[in-house]
Amino acid sequence: MRRAKADAGERRAFGWARTIALALVLFVPTLASASGTPVEVAYYYRVRWGFQQEFERLFLKNHYPLLAAQAKGGTRVKAVRLYKPTLHGDGRADWTYLVVITFADWAAVGSPSGEEALAKELFPDQDAYRKEEQRRFEILDAHWDVPLTAVEPPR
Repeated sequence: MRRAKADAGERRAFGWARTIALALVLFVPTLASASGTPVEVAYYYRVRWGFQQEFERLFLKNHYPLLAAQAKGGTRVKAVRLYKPTLHGDGRADWTYLVVITFADWAAVGSPSGEEALAKELFPDQDAYRKEEQRRFEILDAHWDVPLTAVEPPR
């Protein structure tokens, strides 16, 4: 019973986090300069225990090529970096995989990615692609997106 309440609480918190992240993506650009300054967004994933290798394999096989192709074009996406914790830690990790995407500017963050057409080009077997992408999300506990703002320390 206690775990069910915790799961419901986590789902509510996750829902709020997504709402806040969406609000940031939609409204913070009005606060930021429109001078074409690159914007970084961190995409956090928490993979269910025991499925990390499967998640990484599916991510690198199916999703990373889409991101890399966009970065190669360099107009919308400027860079893609992948991270995972080096050590196991205390077992309370909020995330187990992190993707940081550098977008050209705030307009690029909200612009269409063209991933659907790109996926059809890169993955001729669309049934297998969709099935593997569905599996990649089935083995997640959570996923959230965080637009980042660089902080300049005083000199």
